Amino acid sequence: MSAWIRLALAAAMLVPVAAAAQTPKQGGVMRFWHRDSPGSASIHEEATYSTNFPFMPVFNNLVIYKQDVAQNSAESIVPELAASWTWSADSKALTFKTRSGVKWHDGKPFTANDVKCTFDKVRDLTQDKFRKNPRKAWFANVREITVLGTDEVTFHLNRPQPAILAMLASGYSPIYPCHTTAQVQRTAPIGTGPYKFVSFKQNESITLARNPDYWKPGRPYLDGLEFTIVTNRSTALLGLVAGKFDMTFPLEVPIPLVRDLKSQSAKLQCVVAPTNVSTNLIVNRDKPPFDNADVRRAMALTIDRKAFIDILSEGAANQGGTMLPGPEGVWGMPKEMVATMLGYDPDVAKRRAEARKIMEGLGYGPNKMMKVKVSTRNTATYRDPAVILIDHLKEIYIDGELDVVETSVWFGKMARKDYAVGLNLTGNAVDDPDQAFYENYSCGSERNVTGYCNPALEKQFDIQSQELDVAKRRAMVWEIDRMIQNDVARPIIFHGRMATCMQPEVKGYTQMVNSSYNGYRFEDLWLDR
Repeated sequence: MSAWIRLALAAAMLVPVAAAAQTPKQGGVMRFWHRDSPGSASIHEEATYSTNFPFMPVFNNLVIYKQDVAQNSAESIVPELAASWTWSADSKALTFKTRSGVKWHDGKPFTANDVKCTFDKVRDLTQDKFRKNPRKAWFANVREITVLGTDEVTFHLNRPQPAILAMLASGYSPIYPCHTTAQVQRTAPIGTGPYKFVSFKQNESITLARNPDYWKPGRPYLDGLEFTIVTNRSTALLGLVAGKFDMTFPLEVPIPLVRDLKSQSAKLQCVVAPTNVSTNLIVNRDKPPFDNADVRRAMALTIDRKAFIDILSEGAANQGGTMLPGPEGVWGMPKEMVATMLGYDPDVAKRRAEARKIMEGLGYGPNKMMKVKVSTRNTATYRDPAVILIDHLKEIYIDGELDVVETSVWFGKMARKDYAVGLNLTGNAVDDPDQAFYENYSCGSERNVTGYCNPALEKQFDIQSQELDVAKRRAMVWEIDRMIQNDVARPIIFHGRMATCMQPEVKGYTQMVNSSYNGYRFEDLWLDR
């Protein structure tokens, strides 16, 4: 890793500290570049932080990760709509006392019943259904949610699960009002958060305005937030240099472009951090010939991870399994263990020779290539590595054709398994194994887009989930992660590092280093101008 990148990583921790020493100013409208048009405004129904980024300011959670702490952890979870919480003696009931006096943006009072309504809907127990429900698996261990009066709600669990608190703290876990429908939340969301929804023009813009009745006195500082959708990254970055935008889409600027930006405008602040989003190969295990484990093994063997990392991040990205590598990641495997997994041997030539032998045994070769469409989402962070993947697949007689899919339909297409091979990005919204394992690898989860199902391994998910000793749980997690990679469930190519760039007037923003999904409440954001 270059000295310049190390300095940029250090700056990620210094930016919020410097801002905190100043007295915030009221007023102004913050202008953001947004990379693409979200499928809807409903955070619970979407599977991308393209939705969290602009709409998280509309809502509150029961609990939240502290917005000024870069690394999400159990220690950084604080109350939000909950005033406090307690665990039962058997660790199977989690009770929240909720705040009084909080109002929805339409003036109706918030109560504990809104919490039950929200998570009963996530658990698919209500008549008014979510159109998509990507995080239903997060709450599969919840047996029942009960309400006592207007200010107490209890999550009753089938078994102990300490990580339930972490998942409730995610930006993916806002509270919705009982008195609105899923349809309303998709198009004109109502929350209790620091900003009110104003407009969402598909492929154009999203606008939010300050909530004057916000339950936190003096917050937010800004009068409003404007997100302009610009799908061309180069055009957007030119707009940043010209002063059209105050801040980029978070963690969307590749490291090679940061120097270009700084050369055009030395005053820009760019913070490099891990995204906790893995770039990975997805293969539809039910679609011939990819239902053949040997074909999938050959595909895993041909991937040259170092080439991806060198080309796309100048060596700054990391190799790892499902969980984000340390030091930013809390649960990542040690490097020496990563090196032992299928497809991670640094001798790429040896691995590809083995892969070609497998493919030749199946009848493929230079004169008989396997033709396949390689699907990917139509944003640069997907397209760029997809082109490299196609080049690597050619080494083992697979002739891939790029198939780009718009964001609004990408998740639905993957959930329906309407693809054969794809280059995917998988975000761990919470740096906790329960979220990563149950969401992406449990049998039947909507986010398990490859159809991987290993009931015996899933029992191990439950065992590690209940373990209260962190060191013991970490060892279990490493072994589970190793098995997932060796099963070619969803080969992880690399864990990315990208930059967020902003004008020097932007204050009060902390770039989280182990999640791209949880840091956008924006109530402490302000402009020094």
